[in-house]
Amino acid sequence: MPDTARFLTALLFTCLSFNALGETLHIVTEPWAPYVYIENGQARGLDYETTAIIFERLGIDVKWEFLPWKRCLSMLKQGQADGALDIFKRSERDDLLLYPSEPLSDVEWVLFYANARPHPFLTMDDLRDLTIGVSPGYLYSSAFDASTVFTREPAPSHEANFGKLLLGRIDMVITDRRVGQHVLDQMKAQDQITQSPTVLGREPEYLALRKNAGMDLLVQRFGAELKRFKREPAYAELVSRYTGEAVMSPILPAGDPGRSAATPIKTVEQQESGAQ
Repeated sequence: MPDTARFLTALLFTCLSFNALGETLHIVTEPWAPYVYIENGQARGLDYETTAIIFERLGIDVKWEFLPWKRCLSMLKQGQADGALDIFKRSERDDLLLYPSEPLSDVEWVLFYANARPHPFLTMDDLRDLTIGVSPGYLYSSAFDASTVFTREPAPSHEANFGKLLLGRIDMVITDRRVGQHVLDQMKAQDQITQSPTVLGREPEYLALRKNAGMDLLVQRFGAELKRFKREPAYAELVSRYTGEAVMSPILPAGDPGRSAATPIKTVEQQESGAQ
């Protein structure tokens, strides 16, 4: 049997093993708007809807659970969940998780400060003796995570971090650029808090699945279908709806139908949260 036929046959059995036996994938994640969140009791978000569409195309039923990120990581390690949405690749997770070849989104770590107490930032030394609001369980850029010149103060939510910033209880907040702007929009605090232009780091975030029987084939198929979906108008519409950013339609170079020259109009260069 040709290799391609073997792969497709194995994938078919993997998908059937979930649906025919009435099984579902149990995916955990933390609210991380605009990537994934709950609004009026309904799950929403760019990465959530993208992932839901891909699994629907693959014929896989999914049970979603929204929890604090540290709890998500604990459930993965204990085998209480099959996978996590919006997680970073980390070497310490190589024995536990499988990642598709295609990421869902890219995180851009930045700092925010209150306009009443500005803190210009260019290098890590500019953060000396400051108190920075962080999220429990999150990993940020390597330089930020390794630095000892400032104090980290966790908060139970991104909204709580920005609230503490407005009250002067902390000096700055670190989070993803898109996430920070979404929170400020919800809090109507755009005129009170400013995003520093300096980017601490950029990192892709993924859907990851635990290393169980058949999961490697499912991860491969998920990555291939995600890459295909990103070239469709439906994906561009999701990006525009949740981020306000535009994505160009794919342009196929002459003589090379398998490659796309598509590039985002706005380059966004991501949960440990979002890890995330």
